[in-house]
Amino acid sequence: MTTVDPPSTVERIAFLGTPDTAVPALRAIVDAGYEVPIVITGPDRRRGRGGAVTPTPVKEVALQHGLAVSSDLTAVLDHDVDLGVVVAFGQLIGPELLDRIPFVNLHFSLLPHWRGAAPVERAILAGDRTTGVAVMQVAEGLDEGDIWGETPVDIDGDETAAELKMRLAALGADLLVETIEAGFPERRPQEGESVYAHKITTDDRRLDWRANADDLRRVVRIGDAWTTLHGRRLKVHRVADTDRSIEPGVLDGDHVGTGTHALRLVVVQPEGRGSMPGSDWANGARADGERFDS
Repeated sequence: MTTVDPPSTVERIAFLGTPDTAVPALRAIVDAGYEVPIVITGPDRRRGRGGAVTPTPVKEVALQHGLAVSSDLTAVLDHDVDLGVVVAFGQLIGPELLDRIPFVNLHFSLLPHWRGAAPVERAILAGDRTTGVAVMQVAEGLDEGDIWGETPVDIDGDETAAELKMRLAALGADLLVETIEAGFPERRPQEGESVYAHKITTDDRRLDWRANADDLRRVVRIGDAWTTLHGRRLKVHRVADTDRSIEPGVLDGDHVGTGTHALRLVVVQPEGRGSMPGSDWANGARADGERFDS
């Protein structure tokens, strides 16, 4: 299958995206004056403890701008568009669309490094110092398309995946509009060894206190890190380094031992409760000398 090249002049864009990291690109396209006949996003879902049905972040913004919205990918074919733009959509674009409409993707890595579902989280877990955002052609192979432009970014040592994603989303939105306005200048094939960014699992987020503190801090930074005490789950949202030495997994106030030096629990979330300072949780738990479950 041969993908369709985008035209040098674009007026009408179909936008495909779902989470908050796709919102800056949608806003940038609308603000730049492009017509968006259709937005494809995930279905409304029950979210939060109350179970209320809520739209995706992209749908909320699309409706604010009076744009038509669908969760059916094939609805793109019902509209006359010059280009499809994909940002954190979460679904593969099949050949029935790719051989009829040119699609470009905003991908949050410097390709071919970290192709796949979780490029930002995998970069943090690997201890990468740099990442970036790329405007690339959507091809049949996963994240294998040619590249029109990239913006490299340094990763701050304390930056969470959520924070980094939003920074990349803002830079990527600018790069995307610049690329469209430039008429899609000459693209280049990806070069170098490809590395796949597998989807993050619950096990990836589990804190093994026998590991070194640097690795544990990276797990916390990707979000929803967790451990258990007496069989009850405790999410760990933020930690800080200390110069203390404690046995791995053992609690001393809001400090916990690791395979190297102790970490301080800065923000945690007990099972069934909201986030709170680690010191408040430790005072209530009264677990000094106890060890997190292995």
